[in-house]
Amino acid sequence: MPLHWRGQARSIAFTRHDTHLRAENSQLCGFIPMIGIVPTGEQTGTVTKDVALYWDADQNIDAAELQDVFSGPEITIWSGVFVVANEPFDHIWLWLTATEPGTCRIDAEDQAIEAGVCRPAFAYRTPTIVEGESLAYLTKPRPADQPGPHGERRYELGATGHGPAAARLAERIVSQIRRFDRDRSAQPIITSYPADRAEETRPAGIVIDKSHVRLVITS
Repeated sequence: MPLHWRGQARSIAFTRHDTHLRAENSQLCGFIPMIGIVPTGEQTGTVTKDVALYWDADQNIDAAELQDVFSGPEITIWSGVFVVANEPFDHIWLWLTATEPGTCRIDAEDQAIEAGVCRPAFAYRTPTIVEGESLAYLTKPRPADQPGPHGERRYELGATGHGPAAARLAERIVSQIRRFDRDRSAQPIITSYPADRAEETRPAGIVIDKSHVRLVITS
């Protein structure tokens, strides 16, 4: 089943458990929603003319509070976690959705990246967390000084923060990078409940209310 939340789209294999569905696996994917049938509820706002954020309708994110976020100092924190070329690390996004209520997506035009306004890992698809007047995102990996054990080129993962809480938000992303590194195949638990029975649930994780379902993501 394709689902869209916190700026990402994933294909999820669910199994039924009494009154709810539980994910057995999920894969990052792309899909085009059926316009006019089941709206995704995704909101968007510009931070600069070349940088936009995408978040869900149930999130308390206001892009207007971030209009000056790139005008101040920034901080980049490196994780000590390395990947090789073409190695996926999208599970970091999943772990962020299980731990950070402000998880969303940042999209940056080439002009913004070339001007050094921001350096997201991927121009049009990078996980971000927003909190008030601050944000942090998974930053463009940097080449490692030393190759891997088989001579392969390695890249270090990190996070860049902007705004008053830049360091704190970047550290929280780095924490999830390191969580990913402990077991790169692991995923948080994704449970889906019918929206009309949402009040009956007693969630223990992050709650995401969509048009027809309530998702609970548990780390």
